[in-house]
Amino acid sequence: MQNTLFPNEKSSQIINTDGDVTYYPSFFSQEESDQIMSDLIKNIEWKQEPIWMFGKKIMQPRLTALYGDPNVAYGYSGIIMKVYPWNEILQTIKAKVETLSNTDFTHVLLNYYRNGQDSMGWHRDNEKNLGENPTIASVSFGISREFQLRKYETKKDKKSILLTHGSLLMMQGETQHFWEHQIPKSNKIINPRINLTFRKVLG
Repeated sequence: MQNTLFPNEKSSQIINTDGDVTYYPSFFSQEESDQIMSDLIKNIEWKQEPIWMFGKKIMQPRLTALYGDPNVAYGYSGIIMKVYPWNEILQTIKAKVETLSNTDFTHVLLNYYRNGQDSMGWHRDNEKNLGENPTIASVSFGISREFQLRKYETKKDKKSILLTHGSLLMMQGETQHFWEHQIPKSNKIINPRINLTFRKVLG
């Protein structure tokens, strides 16, 4: 499959039932991705935030940051995050993602996985202020990490994708109703990965 807006960009349809998930393994070139990764490590206001899980407050197993439009708040799992203004590198990534997705994004949530012990548990991006059928554009830089999807109600039909350096994963339509996703831990990974999930937050 090829995208008509980016004719050299091959894509793979991962889910087309009860959702719409498409993967672009080389959305950014190797050279672009190397430079972006370096810029993000140095220039993002990374923090390790506490999160509530099963009635207990624990520190998230990764670093995070939120950038976007300043007049709209966003949070999840009891966290209301500080919104930093868009910087030049994020605006550059955002513009390319918006061109492909035909969506105007208001925020980007960044996750910095320092090694394979940093992870993200099973969840859906279904906060009310993302709307009924949100478009989530997930861009990855750094070491390749396994991204897993499974049906939310049955916990079956598991799918696994290796998110590579410079890749884009688009989750659209009813995906957040019927599917949940995670980044599992891995003892084999010692290098970092940064993921950016662009989203449109409703005021």
